[in-house]
Amino acid sequence: MAERIQMPQSSGGIIRYTEDYQSKLEFSPVWVVVMIVLVVLIELALFALGSNFLK
Repeated sequence: MAERIQMPQSSGGIIRYTEDYQSKLEFSPVWVVVMIVLVVLIELALFALGSNFLK
C-alpha cells in the first residue's frame, strides 16, 4: 500500500485584513448610495447642458 503524504495546512487563499487595520474613514451604505445618485444626476445635467453648447 502506498505511503500517505501529509501536506501542510493552508488557509485556502483567505486572508483577513480587518483584524490588522482599522480605517479612519467609514461611510454608511446610505451615504454611499446618496453620493452615487448625486454623481449620476450631475452627469445627466452636464450631458443635457453640454449638448446645447455644441449646437
